[in-house]
Amino acid sequence: MKQRSLFDEVDTAPSPSPEGRPADKIENARPIRELAYDIESTGKNPVSNIAVGISFCKEKGAACYVPVRHTAGPNIPDAFTVVKPVLEDGGIAKIGHNLKYDILILRKEGIHVAGKLYDTMLASYLLNPNRTEHSLESVGLEYLHHKKRAFTEVLGKRETFADVPVDEATPYAAEDAALAWELRGMLFDMLEAEGLATLYSDIEMPLIYVLADIEQNGIKVDTKRLEELSKELELELDALQSKIYSLAGEEFNINSPKQLGRILFDVLKLKPGKKTKTGFSTNVDVLEELAKSHDLPAEILNYRTYYKLKTTYVDALPKLINEQTGRIHTSFNQTVTATGRLSSSDPNMQNIPVRGEWGTKIREVFIAEKGNVLVSADYSQIELRILAHLCGDEGLIAAFRNNIDIHTRTASEIFGVPVEEVDIEQRRVAKTVNFGVIYGMSAFGLSEALGIPAKEASAIIDHYFARHRGVQDYMESTLETARADGYVKTLLGRKRPIPEIHSPNNNIRMQAERMAINSPVQGSAADLIKIAMIRIWKRLKDSTLKTRMILQIHDELLFEVPEAELDIISKMIREEMEGALTLSVPLHVEVGHGRNWSEAH
Repeated sequence: MKQRSLFDEVDTAPSPSPEGRPADKIENARPIRELAYDIESTGKNPVSNIAVGISFCKEKGAACYVPVRHTAGPNIPDAFTVVKPVLEDGGIAKIGHNLKYDILILRKEGIHVAGKLYDTMLASYLLNPNRTEHSLESVGLEYLHHKKRAFTEVLGKRETFADVPVDEATPYAAEDAALAWELRGMLFDMLEAEGLATLYSDIEMPLIYVLADIEQNGIKVDTKRLEELSKELELELDALQSKIYSLAGEEFNINSPKQLGRILFDVLKLKPGKKTKTGFSTNVDVLEELAKSHDLPAEILNYRTYYKLKTTYVDALPKLINEQTGRIHTSFNQTVTATGRLSSSDPNMQNIPVRGEWGTKIREVFIAEKGNVLVSADYSQIELRILAHLCGDEGLIAAFRNNIDIHTRTASEIFGVPVEEVDIEQRRVAKTVNFGVIYGMSAFGLSEALGIPAKEASAIIDHYFARHRGVQDYMESTLETARADGYVKTLLGRKRPIPEIHSPNNNIRMQAERMAINSPVQGSAADLIKIAMIRIWKRLKDSTLKTRMILQIHDELLFEVPEAELDIISKMIREEMEGALTLSVPLHVEVGHGRNWSEAH
């Protein structure tokens, strides 16, 4: 093969599926403005796996693949050293699909990608956040009508991509870069047309770099404490199991819905609820209803809670500790939730319990390195504050501006008692109402949540709206917009399509109406914390501080902070979070610190 430079060594087969050939030599590339690239690696985890090769595309229908660590070769071992200046050149825009993964895995090669990012996975997500999958295969099929060869088909029975022969790996890998190149032109034009380009460039794009750093930083866990908690939970589960067997009158597999159904409905003769394909349902709603008439369902719920804590967190966390770093590196997903909120996986940090004895115990296992503390910064009642801004309701705005407890104030209005005489139960009811309004809760939903008659719940809601006409007007106008446009928007223009708003099915339509009311509120809160994350990240980058952002959980940010930096960091975090957006009500952030997450939160 004639030796040519990396960016000249491309195939000219028709796009978007080039039969790219591997480059046999890498030389300095001629100047380019945009470059699509894609990393092939030994696995899905960028922190623990390594790169096998890299593909490039700089023009439609032409791509090359550079093998670096294939088992049988031929390889170009020094490839990453040669391409480092190009990938780190901030003047060259980078195009790819799920660029955060590639950015992280390249850091293990000593390469810190810089420049504007055109992530076609994020573009697909912004254009249709309701879509359940944004893989390159599915996006390429939808927009380019091109069926990409599946990774599992290429891998076959081989252990990793490194074992795939280079001649077989090349067309598959080169195709990834070629598809990303072609999708870039189409999807980013669509973002511009939909008014979403600024949202991408100002929030989602810089957030890629922020999340890459958070994932790389990871968080330390106390393995000894996890072992102790595992033994505690084992004892709890053994005691619950004995109690359940005693109440049932026999032993059975508690984790089997079929066997549990037999005990509940055949043996104990409890009234069954909805039926599934395999028998009567034993889900949470059913068990909570049955618990009103028998002790066994309540103990089953307790058992499930402890079993999930043990299997999902206490026993699973040690297995997720990275051998090289000794820390857990969760993966943050920007393209999963339809509202714009981040989600996380391996482990799912969003689902770790916040309250209760075991919520405290599990958060205690997340700790700071010696000489550091964890700092937690949490937005206070952020969704209610955003609702107040969106609806312009004078009562809500006044309460937040005057720093009055919003739940106590609502309780005072609902029950007609002075603020200072509101009791704990009345405040609990008011809190349920306040948050229920955000989620479009019906009178039936409120009656279920509070365990009160539907008529009483309806009266509470009517009274609330009578005092907060701005909230009701906002809800009605939002529904009108959703029906007319087919979507709703956040404060910063993030769109969520609501196609089911016209469904003839009453249940589906009502659910769509609840989503239409909630999405602008929850989506605006998601945009807000993303802005705060970007601003804090930039300030840390521009300083000599050693503080690291290590987690984002809903409305909370978690930092690992050297003790000497605690005061300056606490002040800076509060400043950036409270100033991230200017609303008609003040933003309030609660900042705490401690040796572990529980102490800090």
